[in-house]
Amino acid sequence: MNAASVLRTVLDHGPVARSRIAALSGLSPAAVSRQVVGLLALGLLGERPELAGAGSVGRPQLPVDIDTERLAVAGVHVGAPYSTLSLLDLRGNLLVQEVLDHRGLTGRPVLDRLLARIPGFLAEVPGGRQVFGLGAITGGTVDPERGVTVRHEPLGWYEVPLGRLLERASGLPVRVDNHARALAQAEILFGRPAARRSLVQLFVGHVVDVALAVGGRVHLGPQGATGEVAHLRVPGGTADCPCGRRGCFAAAASDTTLYRDAVTAGVIAAPERAEMIAAVRAGDARADRLVLRRARLIGQAVALLVDVVNPDVVVLTETFAVLDERYLDAVRAEVLHHSHLGGGPELVVTPRCGRDALAVAAGAAVLGELFRSPLSCLGRPAPAVT
Repeated sequence: MNAASVLRTVLDHGPVARSRIAALSGLSPAAVSRQVVGLLALGLLGERPELAGAGSVGRPQLPVDIDTERLAVAGVHVGAPYSTLSLLDLRGNLLVQEVLDHRGLTGRPVLDRLLARIPGFLAEVPGGRQVFGLGAITGGTVDPERGVTVRHEPLGWYEVPLGRLLERASGLPVRVDNHARALAQAEILFGRPAARRSLVQLFVGHVVDVALAVGGRVHLGPQGATGEVAHLRVPGGTADCPCGRRGCFAAAASDTTLYRDAVTAGVIAAPERAEMIAAVRAGDARADRLVLRRARLIGQAVALLVDVVNPDVVVLTETFAVLDERYLDAVRAEVLHHSHLGGGPELVVTPRCGRDALAVAAGAAVLGELFRSPLSCLGRPAPAVT
């Protein structure tokens, strides 16, 4: 606990002197000194003598910071129709990102392509960094305790032992999680301070997922599920849902629906994300109307979530809200109109990591464990209490 407290204080305030860490964390100077020595040895902290003020005497005034040179964490986001491999330093900075295209594939072929690439990707780590863990995230229902993707319908994955397979391919400890929970963890670690109090993380893509966090801890419910919003009824939703009902949130607002409608309207030739982005950037009025319609549906769903959960912040991960704040403003307007609790315009935000949010979130699945329990995460047992 003391090691985690010191490490998190440095993450938030570094570069920072040991004496200041003691004041911020409430630990004694002696306890801080012991923990800093151990964290330096593990490669988690580094000393910054060049930042010491003139006249500073002794190590209590020598700044330390998160070491971003020695260790790294790998990440895998498995999505439809692309997967992303990433490498992060301990501050969540993206060092390397690679996209695997598996359009038209589902089931085992997606997995085989990913497993075949992992060893080569890890062999190309820059700067001689040591990779100590791999985070793997997907949509749908994921059981992190078993390391299993329970259900991801667009990929055709059911009870896939993703953690075990990736451990064999990488030779690393693997942390598997749902991508919405991982996005929430990334925001808690590297995002806005309000996220540590309470947040709702909403992901809208080919799947629609939600995650909740309170007091800096991401909620994990029974059977690996956080909550289910895909079948939340939204006003104005008319699309048929595979569940047999009409007007479900995912059926009305998913990427699958948006791109299909764009093809039907003649906006794009194929139901592809890149084509839709290109149409929006080119100023196609039909593309703009479709995206604005989806933004309004998302805003109505967010309004319901705000009234039920009353979070400090709602983080929306959705392609076009990240691309252009005008679409985020459309979501916010619907929330202000439909929510009884209201909230200011900054209640709904996009991820601090922007377009790289999923690549960072994959690594955050491991980094969250590191900052909660640094000694055990790196394979060193905590010392016995005497």
